[in-house]
Amino acid sequence: MNAYGDLMLQTARVVRMRYVRCTRDPRLSPAEADELADLFERLARGDSGVDQIDPNEAIGLAFRILDDDNPEFSSLWPRRP
Repeated sequence: MNAYGDLMLQTARVVRMRYVRCTRDPRLSPAEADELADLFERLARGDSGVDQIDPNEAIGLAFRILDDDNPEFSSLWPRRP
C-alpha cells in the first residue's frame, strides 16, 4: 500500500467512526457516510470503477474530513436535494 491508499483507508475509518457509528454530525446520514467510506476504500484499492475521480479532489476531501474542516465544500461530498 502507498501513502495515497493509506490516506484513503484512514479517511474511510474516520468517516465510519464519525458519521456512521456516532451519528452526532448532521451533515451526513449514516447511509451517505457508509457510501462515502466505501468510495474511499475503492480508491485505496485502485478500483477501476472510480478511476474517473480526480485523485487531487479525493486527497483534498480526505484532509478536510480528517481535519473536520468543512468537507461539505468538496465536489465529492454527497449532495442532498
